[in-house]
Amino acid sequence: MQATASAALLSAKGKKIPIGLELYSVRQELQKDDVGTVKAVARMGYDAVEFFSPYTGWTVEKAKEMRKLLDDLGVKCLSTHNGAPAFAPDKIDHTIALNTILGSKLVVMASAGRVQGLDGWKGVAEKLNAGAEKMKPAGIRAGFHNHKSEFVALEGKMPMEVLAAETGKNVVLQLDVGTCVEAGVDPVEWIKKHPGRFASIHCKDWSKDPAIGFKALFGEGDAPWKKIFAAAEKAGGVECYMVEQEGSRYTPMETAEKCLANIRKLRG
Repeated sequence: MQATASAALLSAKGKKIPIGLELYSVRQELQKDDVGTVKAVARMGYDAVEFFSPYTGWTVEKAKEMRKLLDDLGVKCLSTHNGAPAFAPDKIDHTIALNTILGSKLVVMASAGRVQGLDGWKGVAEKLNAGAEKMKPAGIRAGFHNHKSEFVALEGKMPMEVLAAETGKNVVLQLDVGTCVEAGVDPVEWIKKHPGRFASIHCKDWSKDPAIGFKALFGEGDAPWKKIFAAAEKAGGVECYMVEQEGSRYTPMETAEKCLANIRKLRG
């Protein structure tokens, strides 16, 4: 198995897959100075950024200013993180407009809010499918970002299994690796079980050491990254690796820089 994973990784080494930063990782800095923070992230060498829910409060003019900044820096916004309300009928047009300006091709539901039972999760799938149809003419896909709770059985079935089964194949299952590992689910097998659904993968690590948990830097936790990369590039349809960090023993900016160095080293 290890030999197969290594061979797949070697065959993908020449393939350029952008490495981005989910800006939640530097949220305090972003709140104080969004322009300066994006510039700093670009200087680190990240190829892309993923804005998260506060961006939905932007005006069209603000989005245009940010797009110009990104273009000037040579950095792309490949996706955004959104609360469930961004998919609502009275909000989705604004969501599409902002993402179109930013150049984002993936609108991810980062949280479904409070959901009751498996029928509730089927309702979430319906919202994702409806959002996907609404976004399709703009060349944008809809996606869902998992947390641990979606990988914990509910009424005998994991909510992520419901979402995978009940959404169209064009709906991206943005895999948060750390929370998947925390839940005791094998991320490699999950990718193989749903080929082509993982255009974006959140590269967050997790350590079973309770003193560390999500404070593990990328590559320093329990996730089998080389096997994950091999599966993502052979079967998952990955188009971007997105670093996300909830905090570490370093400052957020230092953390983002160290994680980028680690992912480059691990992926080769």
